[in-house]
Amino acid sequence: EQGIEPEVIEYFQDPPDEATIEKLLKKLGMRASELVRRKDARALGLADTDDDATWIRRMAQHPQIIERPIVVVGRKARLGRPPENVLEILPATKS
Repeated sequence: EQGIEPEVIEYFQDPPDEATIEKLLKKLGMRASELVRRKDARALGLADTDDDATWIRRMAQHPQIIERPIVVVGRKARLGRPPENVLEILPATKS
């Protein structure tokens, strides 16, 4: 509706490395532990931790534990659930 074509990153086919995840976290303004799908992590037998470096390493190794979808617009990013979150980073439209 906004006339913006999102970039879709298929991270099951092309998993992000640790550096990419760190950059994404900065754009999101989140800690690594906030980007983890805890249920999926537990299903893989990954123990809970508060250590961001550990979660970043695990997300690079197991991309299925990364919350999704993530929408990136320029230097900002938001989780796409609920979809209204994305409106915060979209440029204003002219009426």
